[in-house]
Amino acid sequence: MTIGFSAAPRPFRIAHKTFRYYASAPGLDPPLCVLRFLQLSIDRQSLKLTEQSHGRVFRLGFDQNAVVATKLISAYSACRDPVEARVVFDSVRCKNVYIWNAMINGCSEFIESRKLFDEMPRRNISSWNTLLGGFMNSEEEKVDSSIIWEFVKTMQIEGLKPDAYTVSSLLPLCGGDAGKWNRGREVHCYTVKNGLELGSGSDVHLGCCLIDMYSRSNKVNVAGLVFDHMKSRNVFAWTALINGYVQNGESEKALILFREMQMRDGTEPNRVSLVCLLPACISLASLMGGKQIHGFAIRKELTHEVSLCNALIDMYAKCGSLTSARRLFEDHPFCKDAVSWSSMISGYGLHGKGQEAIYLYEKMLQLGIKPDVIVMVGVLSACSRSGLVNEGLDIYNSVVRHHGIKPTLEMCACVVDMLGRSGQLKQALDFIKAMAVEPGPSVWGALLSASLLHGNSEIRDLAYEFLIRIEPENASNYVSLSNSYASSQKWGVAAEVRTVMKEKQLRKLPGCSWITVNKETHSFYVADKAHPCSDIIYGMLDELVLMMKGYGNSRE
Repeated sequence: MTIGFSAAPRPFRIAHKTFRYYASAPGLDPPLCVLRFLQLSIDRQSLKLTEQSHGRVFRLGFDQNAVVATKLISAYSACRDPVEARVVFDSVRCKNVYIWNAMINGCSEFIESRKLFDEMPRRNISSWNTLLGGFMNSEEEKVDSSIIWEFVKTMQIEGLKPDAYTVSSLLPLCGGDAGKWNRGREVHCYTVKNGLELGSGSDVHLGCCLIDMYSRSNKVNVAGLVFDHMKSRNVFAWTALINGYVQNGESEKALILFREMQMRDGTEPNRVSLVCLLPACISLASLMGGKQIHGFAIRKELTHEVSLCNALIDMYAKCGSLTSARRLFEDHPFCKDAVSWSSMISGYGLHGKGQEAIYLYEKMLQLGIKPDVIVMVGVLSACSRSGLVNEGLDIYNSVVRHHGIKPTLEMCACVVDMLGRSGQLKQALDFIKAMAVEPGPSVWGALLSASLLHGNSEIRDLAYEFLIRIEPENASNYVSLSNSYASSQKWGVAAEVRTVMKEKQLRKLPGCSWITVNKETHSFYVADKAHPCSDIIYGMLDELVLMMKGYGNSRE
């Protein structure tokens, strides 16, 4: 193989000079210079640099060196060239376990990596973990979780004990429903019994995975206990717990933990910490808190990160400051992606500025940015809220026909809502019947809201029937249906619905309101008397009710 360097671009000439320096450096072992050059190829993910280093490997006679071959396979894999990686693999006469692992890790089809794994003459824990990672990250097919658990069981039968990496890979499969939750507890027990210490060295990642698993299982209190028992905690552990509180609706605790991370532990937040925390500001409608996070990001020079800027745009729009969202979107020099555009488009829609949302959407298309489902939901929602039915339908039809986007339930729900709000209930029902996807709760919910808005009892009953059929355990559907019958003075039917709820032991979660006074947030549930000032609050409410009634009577 002959590789020419003279016509190469400047970065490659620099890399070649680096190679020549290492190759000629006195006292430097030749394989080490090759490995350094290969690492440069991996870091830059440059196929050309990898091919150049491959040529040098042959010229220097290192093609059968196991360490060099392993690195070369990894370099081709990093450059997304599995064919050349396999050529290197096949050319090595004496393959050790590390070469096999590198090739398994570099396979782009999951089936290939499994076949290669089965052919291995000798396997270690890294081999099993490599294929386990392939199971978890397979894009060509969704591997059934039961197959993964059987795989791990087989590994143990062969005498290999799962390590921290194995456990961390399994934890995303745990949590959620009762069965997965029990699996998660078993995995946690295994870590304790086998001395996989949390928070010591690389096992901080294991602690983060456990925190995430418990948070997804709505057991953030247990996640907090895991956090407290970690021997050392870094920014990732703090961020995992903050995110857990946000996911479980405990936004105020998330903000408190964010302060503790800095004040008590001296850990500086990173971009991910801020992105995780911003939904807490949205949940509490805390514009001031969001601005403080923005200020912190500016001081730490993090505002070039696109994900953080997108989260800030979303926060400003949802906290009522569309001007700040627009200023950040238009004036800040960050590399906008589809999420940036959809966040701003959704912000316009949220504030009833449908025309501005459409203008921004068209500008996005002119710049050659392809719309995705999130963008489409944003612009269609904006059209719906602003009563721009014809414009919304044109956009929907155009994106389906010309941009190759298949309609999703969310997009269809927006169209149903758009037609329904404008009183075109029959057209909305016809659209549902013609949908290519099975209508879900969001679609029937949109039709229900429209039927209630326009007083169409026939379509209302039809929408309720499908909602209860799809979500038989959703208490909100029954409460809404009962209230609807009661408002129509159908007391007997309303009572029957309440009886069904009682038999199914369904209870609707109470509504919650909150207000922040002097930097302290006060939360209130329906008929809540837990607040220490509840007597004064209810007394004031009684006075307000009397005043409003008196005002109403005076108008008559």
